[in-house]
Amino acid sequence: MNEKNNSQNMIIGPNLDDKNLVSSVTGKDHHGQINKLDVIEERPLSIYLNSQEIVTAMTIGDHPKYLALGFLKNQKLIKENEKISGIDYDEETRVVVVRTEKESNYEQKIKKKIRTSGCAVGTVFGDMMESIEEIVLPESKIKISWLYDLAKEINQMNSLYLEVGAIHGTVLCCKNKPLVYMEDVGRHNAVDKVAGWLFSTKTNPNDKILYTTGRLTSEMVVKCANMGIPVLVSRSGFTAWGVELAKLTNMTLIGRLRGNRFICLSGDTRLDYDTEINTKN
Repeated sequence: MNEKNNSQNMIIGPNLDDKNLVSSVTGKDHHGQINKLDVIEERPLSIYLNSQEIVTAMTIGDHPKYLALGFLKNQKLIKENEKISGIDYDEETRVVVVRTEKESNYEQKIKKKIRTSGCAVGTVFGDMMESIEEIVLPESKIKISWLYDLAKEINQMNSLYLEVGAIHGTVLCCKNKPLVYMEDVGRHNAVDKVAGWLFSTKTNPNDKILYTTGRLTSEMVVKCANMGIPVLVSRSGFTAWGVELAKLTNMTLIGRLRGNRFICLSGDTRLDYDTEINTKN
């Protein structure tokens, strides 16, 4: 799946070498001068589960198999113990087909689809929301020094966001180390890519932290909970329902993480204040 270590020795980092992710356009600035500007690409990707087309998502185009697998997993169209018999991607038609040993009950699920507030029109199935009531995330300890380290490293890391903007990032972390960094035009796509990597590698989520540049909405909390990750962190803010669902699942929900400042609205018992930081500056 084109995994490549970057300078931070991550498993997957921002793919700045893929020139297909960026295009150059020209326009006039406020002085009337012609300028060339690099902008992020946005392409359709159709996701199939066996013979059934599920969705066509707008995406930057990297890690299509992880995106497809993570989307299906987060939408509860495939189960945790599902046997995946194959994942095929056709670059010319931009179609991913995820094949399972058993057919899904997609036809019943489609009747319960609801629209959400996600960028690029996120969608979520009814039973995905219902499953949140069955989840109680495991206890763990989170040192606040880890959060400060992550905020500094991730914000300074070379990324497509710093190169061209108009993009969201999601980073899977362990303690104070970023492991997998995914980017996309929609924050939900970036999360789904991480979910696809977790599912395909059978990585234990119990000691992980999920960092996102996007808002901490209900769907972000539900996806993180369904992935089994007990800590969700963002430099952005919250929605009330997102906070309520985080409390329901025993999730540590931390927002407005900027420099050495943050606010925790759920699961503060996990926090280990292991360092004193001068926040007056």
